[in-house]
Amino acid sequence: MNDLSPIFERMSLEGKVALVTGSGRGLGKAMAIALAEVGANLVVVSRTGGEIEETARHIEKMGRKVLAFRADVTLPAEVDEVVKQTMDLFGRIDILVNNAGVALVKPLQEMTVEEWRNTLDTNLTSLFLFSKAVGSHMIARERGKIINISSIDGAGGQAERVAYCASKGGVIQFTKALAVEWAKYNIQVNGIGPGAFYTKPMAVVLDDGKLGPLRRKKIPQGREGRPDELGPLVVYLASSASDFMTGETIFIDGGELAKI
Repeated sequence: MNDLSPIFERMSLEGKVALVTGSGRGLGKAMAIALAEVGANLVVVSRTGGEIEETARHIEKMGRKVLAFRADVTLPAEVDEVVKQTMDLFGRIDILVNNAGVALVKPLQEMTVEEWRNTLDTNLTSLFLFSKAVGSHMIARERGKIINISSIDGAGGQAERVAYCASKGGVIQFTKALAVEWAKYNIQVNGIGPGAFYTKPMAVVLDDGKLGPLRRKKIPQGREGRPDELGPLVVYLASSASDFMTGETIFIDGGELAKI
């Protein structure tokens, strides 16, 4: 055990401050809890007040400091206010997890311009807004970790998901470009591309007697992921253990993208 202690030390986030968007439920909540488990204090953000308060209470019971916001991640003024209040309370932001997103399933010919824009604003523009607002503080300190949540749909096409696939593909390119731009400031920018995980939106498919087996059949491991299985990966990317890694998007999908 003593031989492994340096590894554990590098994975520790004791005293760090992490901001996680879309953390009222599902993968965002699981990632926020995982970061708290290894010592981070949390800022959790969601459009839904009840859910984000529940996440905050969970983290408080773990003995961590937490600040909860109900905010629209597509509005610059609300994003700036979240960052301002975070800095006022904690004086620092070490980790930013851009997780907020929506999944629009609709044929292109039936999609409205408003639906297209809402998908891109929520899934991609929010990254720009939070990265810009948080980035100024990270640049000043010459240190920071940004983790952008994409999807396997960002690397491959899906019928009736044109807006979603386009936005998540944009997340991957945003991650690469920002990693190159901010490498000189010692800021690492990486991404995670989840496959099928058991969350509230996916449960509609996975719990269906016909659709569930068909969806699992696409996954070589034959099952969906559990939200807590994302925790170790986000902790790695948020910690000093990943200091020489930037511009990458890691797919965690049970082997789905590996199939020909």
